[in-house]
Amino acid sequence: MSKNFSDGMYSTNQKIADKLYWILRIGIVVNVILLFFPSFNPARVCGIMNKNLSLFSCGVSYDTIVGDFGRAFRQKWVDEADFHSLNICSLTIIISVILSCAGGCMSLGNTKMKKTGLAVSAVGGIVEIITFFWMKGIYNAVTQTAADAGKIDKVMPMFQNINFVYLALGIGMLAIACVNFILLMKVPVEEKFEMEPKYHLFLMMLPIIALALVFSYLPLYGWRYAFYDYKAGETLSPDKFVGFKYFRQIINTPQTKRDIITVMENTLGMSGLGIITSWVPMAFAIFLSEIKNGPFRRFVQTFTTIPNFISWVLVYAIALALFSTDGFINTMLTSITGEIHSTPYLMSAEHSWLKMLAWGMWKGVGWSAIIYVASISGIDQGLYEAATVDGAGRFQKMWHITVPELIPTFFVLLLMSVANILSNGMEQYLVFSNPQNKETMQVLDLYVYNRGIGSGLIPLSTVIGMIKSLVSVILLFGANAFSKAVRGESIV
Repeated sequence: MSKNFSDGMYSTNQKIADKLYWILRIGIVVNVILLFFPSFNPARVCGIMNKNLSLFSCGVSYDTIVGDFGRAFRQKWVDEADFHSLNICSLTIIISVILSCAGGCMSLGNTKMKKTGLAVSAVGGIVEIITFFWMKGIYNAVTQTAADAGKIDKVMPMFQNINFVYLALGIGMLAIACVNFILLMKVPVEEKFEMEPKYHLFLMMLPIIALALVFSYLPLYGWRYAFYDYKAGETLSPDKFVGFKYFRQIINTPQTKRDIITVMENTLGMSGLGIITSWVPMAFAIFLSEIKNGPFRRFVQTFTTIPNFISWVLVYAIALALFSTDGFINTMLTSITGEIHSTPYLMSAEHSWLKMLAWGMWKGVGWSAIIYVASISGIDQGLYEAATVDGAGRFQKMWHITVPELIPTFFVLLLMSVANILSNGMEQYLVFSNPQNKETMQVLDLYVYNRGIGSGLIPLSTVIGMIKSLVSVILLFGANAFSKAVRGESIV
């Protein structure tokens, strides 16, 4: 009876602890997200600091914090030591969040691992609580220095209310860690750390998920610029809200409409050529696999893969040396014919799409073939042996075995290329563009860059980027539906 009662108590405690763990994990995720949003930066202790700084930026870079403090330091409006402390304090908050994340990950293990994770989470919570009072002390020091210098109105000290959110998160993590530790105190502890295999896989994927969130989803926060009359360096305020003004501008302004049409022609034309020639890496991989001399095959594969790692600036330097008016080709023709040749192969707007396709294929075909080489290595060799017995030649085996086995991989990559038809990059077209070929070279990504960074029309470029992203998502799901209907397989 007593044993059954104890088992029931252990089970009840574990259920309560599991529910509290979900609250703890949600708090950890919120804590991580807040690190990267400038609006939730508790380290902005005065108005001189850049409004676009996140807490993460303040923690990893001291120069970023004091970038606008030249005059304030020279005139002794603020003490530089306070901002060294601010940098260390911000870094300490980041470390506390990392500790909390580690504790949250350990909560997926057995009881022994959970208890250790609770200790780690508790330490993270304590550190976060301490940094609240540390940040308060830095604010008081900045305020006192500015008051002594009589420059309160210049320094504009401020204590962000978001500090109390970090304090609440720290207290919450510490409280949950303590309660769960009490709940699990009498639960039998295993001899070694263990975790279910499914959680191993999840934790292996976690860094990739985090990178996707930071670099793919977090930037979506910048879409708000599309609804404001914003210029670089300014702040977003209610009086600058313009609603759908820049959306309407794309439709109602004739010049912008003409530019968009031209840009879409270039984008779809170059992407279309890339889709039409998307079979080339597969063909290259097939012929590469047919090279029987191992060292020579490895040399060819390495030699054709290396260009992928060359920057487009260096590729343009190579192109300039070969095809400029006084480059190698014109110099050679002049030497051979005795007549002066100065044809602007590189600068001319003629056949710009084909030129970009050729340079793109030279740079990327070896790299793109890697996935096909890997697929070929996975083909059952018994199929080739059976074909040899039946008298099939090399090309027959390539056509009737290798190609059909690679078709599923080819279709997946083809459908993803269709989904990304509006995203053909910017670097290549940026370095190769010039006043003569600009009209035929400007693709959508380059147009967004030129309008946003070059002309300062950040809201308009944001609108175009938004529309591009939405269209790409629609194309992706459309391609996925087409694949499912035709081939019975989906890619998403």
